[in-house]
Amino acid sequence: MKGILLFGHGARNSDWARPFGQIRQLIMAADETALVEMGFLELMRPTFIEGIDTLVGQGATEIVVVPIFIAGGGHVNKDLPPLAADAMARHAGLAIRLAQPVGEAPSVLAAMADYALQVMPAE
Repeated sequence: MKGILLFGHGARNSDWARPFGQIRQLIMAADETALVEMGFLELMRPTFIEGIDTLVGQGATEIVVVPIFIAGGGHVNKDLPPLAADAMARHAGLAIRLAQPVGEAPSVLAAMADYALQVMPAE
């Protein structure tokens, strides 16, 4: 069974995570059978490991980690791979794939450009 982990940095302000919950709800509305959890690097819960453990507990054997970051940087390129490797070592038979950060996806870049044009003041 496949699962999705929405991975983010985390923040002290709980409102910061609201878009993660909205993304999760949109995925679940589009596919009622989808296993989707959130996992944060720091400052918030669920942690990356807690999110993975929840997905595994729901029967996931393959998980794609979707970094909700504008671009790859230290957290995506350096912190995330060891977290994924540790999770696979803890859960025998678990396969984790790391997706590119959402901000690097052409469709997301196009949506951001469209948004910028929509909010541009009229002359």
